[in-house]
Amino acid sequence: MRPRTQFCPKLLAAFAVALLCAASAMFAQTPAPRMQIWRLNRVDRIGGYATEVLGHPQIIETPYGKAVQFNGVDDAIFVPDHPLAGASHYTWEVIFRPDPGGAPAQRFFHLQEQDPATGQDTGNRMLFEIRIVDGQWCLDSFASSGSSNRTLLNCKLLHPLGQWYRVTAVYDGKMLRNYVGDQLQGEGPLDLKPQLAGHSSIGVRINKVYWFKGAVLMARFTPRALKPSEFLKMPGRVRDPSHK
Repeated sequence: MRPRTQFCPKLLAAFAVALLCAASAMFAQTPAPRMQIWRLNRVDRIGGYATEVLGHPQIIETPYGKAVQFNGVDDAIFVPDHPLAGASHYTWEVIFRPDPGGAPAQRFFHLQEQDPATGQDTGNRMLFEIRIVDGQWCLDSFASSGSSNRTLLNCKLLHPLGQWYRVTAVYDGKMLRNYVGDQLQGEGPLDLKPQLAGHSSIGVRINKVYWFKGAVLMARFTPRALKPSEFLKMPGRVRDPSHK
């Protein structure tokens, strides 16, 4: 007869505590998402987070208030937060100005998941990029989760450089869409699982390639899919104090 297995109550209790600790650690890595607004009116702190600054991005005055200007060579800002971590639906908006003279492919905003065990970047990420075509630009948006990913790039819809725009990516749980202003640029199906906590880069891809030349005013991250009528409005123009 096979001997009866004996379970030690202390061992079972320790195992249960370990499971609870592991579950708590997992949830701690991905707090409930909340709407955030990041205003780029300084370089040392964005969205309440102390930043890592590369190069010498400059604070500039614009018709809409202060913004950060990137030189397209070695300027970037890293923020220790992934503002859309944990979101199953989202709207990500950025007000920016792509300038002439930049590289053909530029990454201007990158949200990156990190492995909670190792702290290393995973393959799961969200990106805003631009491509330069015939002296104009088109929007490139990317999101990935495991083996599922979607690139939205339509270079038949071109826009002048040196002007301010609001660009938006919306994920409704099934489809990823991107917009310049309120104009749809592209859409496609995507099975995007909520991402874990991580970090972000502005002015360059997270691995420090494809530098952005231009300026970024602000970004808004909303953990639900907004309609174009609900998108962020361009802020009011700041009055020039030199005009009485």
